Amino acid sequence: MRILFIGDVVGRPGRSILQEQLPRLRARWRLDAVIVNGENAAGGFGLTEEIFTDFLDAGADAVTLGNHSWDQREAMIFITRTERLIRPVNYPMGAPGRGAALLEVAGGRRLLVVNALGRLYMDAMDDPFRAVLREVEACPLGQSCDAILIDMHAEATSEKQAMGYFLDGKVSLVVGTHTHAPTADCRILPAGTAYLSDAGMTGNYESILGMDRHEPIRRWLEKTPGSRLEVAEGPGTLCGLAVETDDRTGLAIHAAPVRIGGVLTETLPDFW
Repeated sequence: MRILFIGDVVGRPGRSILQEQLPRLRARWRLDAVIVNGENAAGGFGLTEEIFTDFLDAGADAVTLGNHSWDQREAMIFITRTERLIRPVNYPMGAPGRGAALLEVAGGRRLLVVNALGRLYMDAMDDPFRAVLREVEACPLGQSCDAILIDMHAEATSEKQAMGYFLDGKVSLVVGTHTHAPTADCRILPAGTAYLSDAGMTGNYESILGMDRHEPIRRWLEKTPGSRLEVAEGPGTLCGLAVETDDRTGLAIHAAPVRIGGVLTETLPDFW
């Protein structure tokens, strides 16, 4: 299976390059599945139903969230109407929506997508390790599904790495989101799971985490309340992770970072 995961989409620059690039990438690379992290897509805070629909129309099979899941209150409503919007699986009991979804993608293949929220330096949540494992054991790789993707939305690299090794051999890929900075540690772990600590932000990198630079700098200097953070407008960069899995085992056989447009050096997979 050919899978493309697109990292945190931030504001209009991120949405624009995703909508520009995704249809052509889907056709050029003959992708079977595309998953997008969209928790910052609406002005940097949350996701609206209109934007969610735009992502699906552009070629995404599902959208994952994170700690900004409910910044746009309407997400609490429309998430109950679709299996293709996936919030963290370890949210407290009673949270709307679902934290995992078994999707039928291109060619009738089955992809299990699980979104998890880290606990270190984040709001207290249920244990992400046990929550993810329950979903994976209920839908085993190579038996009930053809591939499994874990979006580990966390601050600490150590927690993401721990999730990668915890699930090595049980899932197709573990990809980190949330810190908005692409990491250089893309690899396939010993038992066959593709791993990347952070896919990076899809947005304008002439910014601080996708936001206009001036207010964050002022806050660091003055340590006083100020104006609202605003998305940095300008050319966007699409960042993500490309993974190809073995048709028999569902484990990764190729993995590479993806960076297109904007100011970062272009990086494309050489196996498609």
